[in-house]
Amino acid sequence: MTDTKLLRETIDNSGISVTFIAKSLGLTRSGLYLKLNGKVEFKASEIVKMKSIFNLTTKMRDTIFFSKSVN
Repeated sequence: MTDTKLLRETIDNSGISVTFIAKSLGLTRSGLYLKLNGKVEFKASEIVKMKSIFNLTTKMRDTIFFSKSVN
């Protein structure tokens, strides 16, 4: 499960726009928001791209996208 709260914090702290992220992932803004709100899961290819966009460590990627429980 995606820790959407931590992902949103990562996005907010990065200064990267949601529009840029959506475009980089090949999504519409509304498609990205569905994923950010936990309504739709991220694809593996999108997770790889997000790791690159935010320069995440493997541990941080796993913490965000492969959380066992979400608050």
